Order: sequence, then C-alpha cells, then structure tokens
Amino acid sequence: MKKLIKGLRQFKANYVSTHQELFEQLSLGQKPRVLFITCSDSRIDPNLITQANLGELFVIRNAGNIIPPFGATNGGEGATIEYAVQALDIGQIIVCGHSHCGAMKGLMKLHTLREEMPLVHDWLKYAEATRRLVKDHYSQYEGEELLEIVIAENVLTQIENLRTYPVIRSKLYAGQLNIYAWIYNIEKGEVLAFDAESHAYVLPQNQLQTDEIDEIRVTEELLNGNLIKTISQKQMPVEQPQEVIFNAQKFPITRLSKEQAERIYRGSAAN
Repeated sequence: MKKLIKGLRQFKANYVSTHQELFEQLSLGQKPRVLFITCSDSRIDPNLITQANLGELFVIRNAGNIIPPFGATNGGEGATIEYAVQALDIGQIIVCGHSHCGAMKGLMKLHTLREEMPLVHDWLKYAEATRRLVKDHYSQYEGEELLEIVIAENVLTQIENLRTYPVIRSKLYAGQLNIYAWIYNIEKGEVLAFDAESHAYVLPQNQLQTDEIDEIRVTEELLNGNLIKTISQKQMPVEQPQEVIFNAQKFPITRLSKEQAERIYRGSAAN
C-alpha cells in the first residue's frame, strides 16, 4: 500500500501537472475510440501495451476475458457493452486473450473447481463452447501447447458470444462496427491478431488497409527539447503477413471455414 500511495503522489506531481489540458478535456466528457475486452490478469495492461492515452480506451476486464451470451446473465459485461456501443458510439471492439492465462488453465480442469471455487466454476461455464471444441478437435495436443490453443480458441468463442447482443448485430449489419481478436504474449510483449482470411494469428499491422497505413504517424520526442518529430508510416517498410508459430509448429487455427470466418468477423476488415 505504501508503494501505491507513493505512486499517487508521483502521478499528481509528474503527470497531472504536465497534462492539465488533457484533464480539462476529460472533465467535460469521454469519447473513447475502442472497447477493449481483456482478462483481469495483472500482467496485461491495455493502455500500456497499446500506448493509449487516458480517455481513449473503454475497458472491460474479468477472469478469462469472457463475454456471457445475451440474456445469460444480468452482469456488468452486457450493460457495459451496450453502453459502449450505443451511448458512446464506439465503433471498434477488441477481445484480447493472453498467454499463460490462469482462467483458461482452470477451464481445462473445470470439474476440479466446483468445490474449491464454485463461483469461478460457474463463471467459466460461459466458455464451455471453448472447452468442448478443444476436447473434441485438439486431443493430440497437451501441456503448454494445448493451453495456447485454448487461449486462442476462447477469444473466438467470446466474439461469437458478443455477436448475440442485439446492439452488436445491428451495428455489424450496418457496417458501423469492427471486431478484432487479439492475443498478448507476455514473454515477448507482443500482440497478435486473428486473420479471418488466413485462419491464423498475425501481426495486427498486417490487417490494416493501405489508406490506414498512410494515416499512421510515428512520433518521437527528442531528449534535448520539446520538439516532436513526426515520420509518415508510408516511408517505412511494411512487414509482410506472417502466421504465428507456437512451439515450432504452425498454430492450428483451421476449424473455421471461410464462410464461418466471414460470419463471425463480418465488418472486421471494413472501413
């Protein structure tokens, strides 16, 4: 607690004092651009890994980055999703899993949790589709390799759950919403995104349209002053698409047909 209190003082003295204009703008209201759904795990920080400023991300966090299907519960996830998309008019949603996820480890041995952690057991049942799919189709894998598969498949399962919400279906139908599946690798500090065309997890920048790439700017603050140097992304080489390699094998996300992928990710590559 002493460390946290010290951090509060440092935040007030070093950050708030130098970002007064930002805080004045935030006091007038919020206009986040992205709904970021991820795990409660302390090793992942949405603002840190994306380098987003205060006010740019609207965040939902829970064990296993789980989204109960519409009508399954009256919990906060559904209300937050509805508010984000309808009231705040957010047009981008990211569902982000992560490596070494404790919730997904629990999902793999769900029957052992009933007595010791009954609430966790009941919560993870919202990922039952992930557990059953992996059990039926990935029986040749085990250990860490199997866990990686569970983590990746669960992100896709939760996006399917997300699409059961009326407001989400309506926005997708109108082409007003994009949904992305990400996995954060703790060891590498790297994010990979599911690509519906190749059925693989790739670097997120490989999914950008040409005009989006042209709009990206990389900003470097020089150490000897306040001068900011802005470099157009089009001057930089664009990395070629590459599939994720786990444990020296191609990641086996091949269960989705092209038609299924388009159904799940309709609109995710648009605009």
